[in-house]
Order: sequence, then structure tokens, then C-alpha cells
Amino acid sequence: MTQTVTDLSNVRADVSRANGLPNAHYIDPVIYDEEKQALLFSQWAGLAVAADVPEPGDAVPLEFVGMPLLLIRDKDGDVRVFQNICRHRGMILVETPRKIEGAIRCPYHSWCYSTKGDLVATPHVGGPGQNTHDAIKRNELGLIEVRSHVWRDVVWINISGDAPAFEDAMSDAMQRWREFELPLYHGGHDSRFTLDVNTNWKLAIENYCESYHLPWVHPGLNSYSRLEDHYNIEKPGEYSGQGTLVYRQLSNENGDTFPDFEEVGSRWNERAEYIAVYPNVLLGTHRDHAFAIILEPKGPERTVEHVHLYYSVPDSDEGLRMRNSQLWKTVFEEDIFVVEGMQKGRHAAQFDGGRFSPVMDSPTHCFHHWVADKVEIHRAKAKAAE
Repeated sequence: MTQTVTDLSNVRADVSRANGLPNAHYIDPVIYDEEKQALLFSQWAGLAVAADVPEPGDAVPLEFVGMPLLLIRDKDGDVRVFQNICRHRGMILVETPRKIEGAIRCPYHSWCYSTKGDLVATPHVGGPGQNTHDAIKRNELGLIEVRSHVWRDVVWINISGDAPAFEDAMSDAMQRWREFELPLYHGGHDSRFTLDVNTNWKLAIENYCESYHLPWVHPGLNSYSRLEDHYNIEKPGEYSGQGTLVYRQLSNENGDTFPDFEEVGSRWNERAEYIAVYPNVLLGTHRDHAFAIILEPKGPERTVEHVHLYYSVPDSDEGLRMRNSQLWKTVFEEDIFVVEGMQKGRHAAQFDGGRFSPVMDSPTHCFHHWVADKVEIHRAKAKAAE
């Protein structure tokens, strides 16, 4: 396959004169594979949420940009991520979500692994009735563990294994929301949903970053949290997004609201913030609830959005949760025609990536600049290795 090389020089220019990313970054399979390495495998990327494996032994098979992975909570309660393959012949170990009662057993030749990834049984490996062999060193053949970290219940992974320590890589985001370093309680079955969208994953990031589209795409939301009530958030190289100074708590017919997170301070009474943490996690925080959206790239032109809602207490009101889930589902569904429309637009041959409003689009430009930087670094490393 011929390598596609795009000119990213103007993407990294000042927002007042920069263009957006070239079309190939949304539709070309070769660029998609390049970005897989440069943007997704080399960073701390979102895979799932810890609430997907609530109890010890819970295991969920997943794919991350085509790589088979296994999310599991081990017998001691720690969340781990392994490559979902047997070290013998590369057979998939777990096909469907289930509870691991004893060991993880390969269905091919019955090699067995503990929930911590240790190889614990190799039946007949030395011949019939011989379950050991000097050449098969079990302590060297455990499951391949993927570096992972849980923050705001998101399970972040670093496939390449060489990203900075999570606390260093995410220090600014963690500091920004330091008041919310409190327990988060997933709302349960009525607080999770997925959206299957015909768009490149980056367009979902770009749309989420900015508030410019609110009056036309989200008229209901804009009726009380207006465009002029919003502000830009930008941390070059890490995240960007938007905030509002007018957050209205959801209430039921009795005037009940969700309990607030404790001691977050009056600054957050009517403020809420929404940031896209590069590469693929969208986070929102409010005085009384939070959400995380993990973008799962499924190819150059398809993305699955996994949405999870969280609260300050484990027993929040079910009726309110359902209303809140429907409210956010409506908001996120309103964005679908936009990101799908922009995806179709990337097939227009003369489109040059578009131009930005220097005032309203700078969070999206911040993301594009990061993409361009990471891709250029990846290309330089590849060239040096030739």
C-alpha cells in the first residue's frame, strides 16, 4: 500500500490563518493506520470504564482499533487490561462478557491463566499426561498486560508502553478539576448508552470542543445556557473544550435534584465544564453529576460513542437518572447530523480543511495542532528508523 503523506504545515499555523486537517485524515485508510500509531497507541487513550467490570472476576472482551483486549477485575479487585490471546497459539481467550470463577482457560488447548495474568496450567504440554516441559517457562508466558490506569472511572491504556506516567501526562486536567477528586458512582443500566455514528472519531472531538454551534444545533440547551454564557478551555498538547457559567440543575415535579458532590465550592454552583482529553475521551463535570464518553474508532468513517453518567451518591433517584440520561442522549443525538455531514464533506476534492473563527474555533484548532504535532513526530521517527 502506498504511503499517503499530507502537508500539515498550515494546520500548525496561528488560528487566525490556519486550515483544518486535510481530507485524507478523515477518509484515507493509510492515514487512519498512521494515526492509530501516532495518536492512539502512543498516548493514554480511553478503552472502557471500570464500572464495566464491577466485581472481582468480571471479564469483558473488547477491541481497541482492531486489537483484541480483555478488561478484567482480578481477584483482589484491581482493574487490569490484557491482550485477549493465549500465549500458545494466539487463540482468543474470552469471546463474551462473563465471570471468571477459577482461571481463564483457552478453549483451544486448555492453557490456563489467573486473573492476574499468570500462566498456571499447561495440560499435556510435554506429551500425554506430562503437564510441564523444560522449554515452556510459565513465569515467562503470562498474558501480555497492557499498561492501564483508572481516572474518573475511565480505564486509560497506553499500548506502546512508553507514554509518560499517567499522573504526569494528565496532571493539568487533574489539577483543573481537583475539587472533583471524589468518589463517582455509575448510574447503572439507565445511565449508559451507545451511539453508532458514520464519522471519523476526530470530528466527534472537534464538535465537542466548541460552543459555536449551540444556537443552531442545540436550541433547547441554548435557551438557558446561551452562547454568550460559554468560554473556551485550551491546554495545548493535552485537552480543549468549553465551559458554561449558567448550569441549571435538573429537577423533578417535586423540585428534587441530585445531591451535590461534597465541598466542591460555590464556584461550581452554576458552572459546568466539558473537555476533550486527547486523544479520545470526552468528559463533563457539574455540581451534581458527571459523564464520560469514550470514542471507539471503528475505521476511517465510523465511530461508536460509549456514554456513561455518574453521580455523587450510589443511590441517586431512578426517575431523575432516567430523565438525565434522556436529556443528554437528546443533546448528543442532535450532534449526529453535524458530524456525519462534515464526514460526507471530506469527500469534496477541493476542500482545504476549512478556516477557523479565531474567537470561536480555537479549542478545535488546539486539537488539530496536537494531531499535526503527533503525526509529524511519528513520521520523523519512522524516517529516522529507515
